[in-house]
Amino acid sequence: MKILWFIPTHGDSRYLGTAKGARVADFNYYRQVAIAADSLGYEGVLLPTGRSCEDSWVVAASLIEATRRLKFLVALRPGLVQPVQSARMAATLDRLSGGRLLVNLVTGGDPDELAGDGLFLPHAERYALSEEFLTIWRDVLSASHEGESVDFDGEQLRVKGGKLLYPPISKPYPPVFFGGSSAPAHELAASQVDTYLTWGEPREAVAEKVADVRARAEAKGRELQFGIRLHVIVRETEDEAWAAAAELVQHLDEDVVAAAQAKFASMDSVGQRRMAELHSGRFNKANIREGLEIAPNLWAGVGLVRGGAGTALVGNPQQVADRIKAYADLGLEYFVLSGYPHLEEAYRFAELVFPLLPLDVQEKISAPKLTGPFGEIVANNYVPGATRLASAS
Repeated sequence: MKILWFIPTHGDSRYLGTAKGARVADFNYYRQVAIAADSLGYEGVLLPTGRSCEDSWVVAASLIEATRRLKFLVALRPGLVQPVQSARMAATLDRLSGGRLLVNLVTGGDPDELAGDGLFLPHAERYALSEEFLTIWRDVLSASHEGESVDFDGEQLRVKGGKLLYPPISKPYPPVFFGGSSAPAHELAASQVDTYLTWGEPREAVAEKVADVRARAEAKGRELQFGIRLHVIVRETEDEAWAAAAELVQHLDEDVVAAAQAKFASMDSVGQRRMAELHSGRFNKANIREGLEIAPNLWAGVGLVRGGAGTALVGNPQQVADRIKAYADLGLEYFVLSGYPHLEEAYRFAELVFPLLPLDVQEKISAPKLTGPFGEIVANNYVPGATRLASAS
């Protein structure tokens, strides 16, 4: 089990859908979140991509020196850059970071945004392009370890003598992650990627997707890893967790939700459609669980105004840990998590949930072990937990 966190390069806040409680999205804040994730023992961080985000490759490169072990899951969008140049970028970032690059293939998205970036291909053709792109990208990086070049002549892409002089540290190439819910997406995952990611749907739906992708991969003689992308709202009690969820959406109004849902409906992403189908687009502020708790402790309220990952695990530490383990039982190894605000919630999740996860995870995140004392010293003398303070009576 590998736990990753999230760098909010599109902004961060204590509330969704409003400027209240919002934070400036700048390098110093990204650095704080990255250092927190690195210090707490998270496997890595996801950096998002799109019109609303700072460039994920530049941000990842800027955070190399601020971190020691943290890996960077960086977005790669076929069609916006040529595959050999993209492979050169990947090899450079992997080398400079000491082999800490993970690549997140992003094929879908908002058609208006894609058009603004100069990509006009329809849904099916984007997947065909991604297939050729990844074939070149993987072959060029793999061949670089032997100093060889690559030729490729496809329907959409053509390369003659593609070559890298500086190979990546990761062999044969930095691992490729990908998420998609359509049949072409599952086929692309089965043939090209290393880890298939799903958004946080109910366990039964996730099991169905994993089984389909796994079967397609086995038919091609390949074996994949699997993961899930979720938000988390964890507190010491379940009531406190649901109160925190209610607080997160307390400033939402129907106009903001309606505008967001109309925009999401215009996208051709099957995954985004599935996220929208988990809720009605309306919510009851007096009872935020009504119509939005789509499975035990799985809440679709984030997706009212946030595109992409729109569900959160909500509950006390044991409940959240149990839900994570239930997904892990399906064969999921990677858990890419986030919470609002991302700095505080990185600490909260690590402190409350990490100790309840499988032993190998605890051993990884606790190394190197630190000696105490832990906590604020009481009255300049007493160490919390080590000394029982005398009662006032």
